[in-house]
Amino acid sequence: MVAQLIKMLPDLHNIPLFDATGVNERIDRFCKRSIKKNSKASGLKLALSMVDLTTLEGKDTEAKVRQLCYKAMHPHDLLKDLPSVAAVCVYPSYVGIAKKALEGSAIQVASVATAFPSGQSKLSVKLDDTRFAVDQGADEIDMVISRGAFLSGNYQYVFDEIAAVKEVCGKAHLKVILETGELDTLDNVRKASEIALYAGADFIKTSTGKIQPAATMQVTYVMLQAIKDYYLATGKMVGMKPAGGISTSKIALQYLVMLNEVLGERWMNKHYFRFGASSLLNDLLMQLVKLDTGAYQSPDYFSKD
Repeated sequence: MVAQLIKMLPDLHNIPLFDATGVNERIDRFCKRSIKKNSKASGLKLALSMVDLTTLEGKDTEAKVRQLCYKAMHPHDLLKDLPSVAAVCVYPSYVGIAKKALEGSAIQVASVATAFPSGQSKLSVKLDDTRFAVDQGADEIDMVISRGAFLSGNYQYVFDEIAAVKEVCGKAHLKVILETGELDTLDNVRKASEIALYAGADFIKTSTGKIQPAATMQVTYVMLQAIKDYYLATGKMVGMKPAGGISTSKIALQYLVMLNEVLGERWMNKHYFRFGASSLLNDLLMQLVKLDTGAYQSPDYFSKD
């Protein structure tokens, strides 16, 4: 299977190169799109349905994870017809807790793995980490690539590692985190995207949220272009997850404009686009309350999960 995937991988020396000025000009046009009231409400609800509500801290507790799961299922007790979030993302040790708390809902349980966030561990340890999360009930695995190997030019190692993790995921979907803040250039982001896509990623993801800069529209645009070219070459739809630093509704809507214009309507759902976020959810809810009532609620009315 790995050999077959490698044969499909394009020559990494011949991938498209990106001019930062041109990318910035394109992003500027996305950000100037005007979204009116009804469309804005629909966009905010769509963004809410795409959130991977996340807690990945050393101080996480079982109680915090249960509270996060409750909020995922019940974003706001007063607003009607709100979608739930797409997933709750936790460390492997809390997957079982989240799975039980979300029982009966359609919300997925995602888990980081593979020595998150550094990726600095042996492959055998990373595979055991992934197996544990899957055995605990994870529906999705968010893995990190070995950035050191990538930046050293050892692309084969990165490819093989992703393919090996994908194999032990079984039915769980695999999101491959590139940690774009450490890849230095847009051309490297495109190259890493190609490797992840052809190694079997179900999603490609910008960041762990632990490194700055995290998600930017520029790197997301490059990754969306890679997904588009992969789809044209293979016919397979792969998802996109910008994560880290997306904290306001305005920015989230700009990402959705870009998604629609680059990949189109088929990608405009939680099955192919996610926001890795925690604080974003509260801002989305505040904006929806404003549209519903005409007045903002204080941030103190929203739990800080």
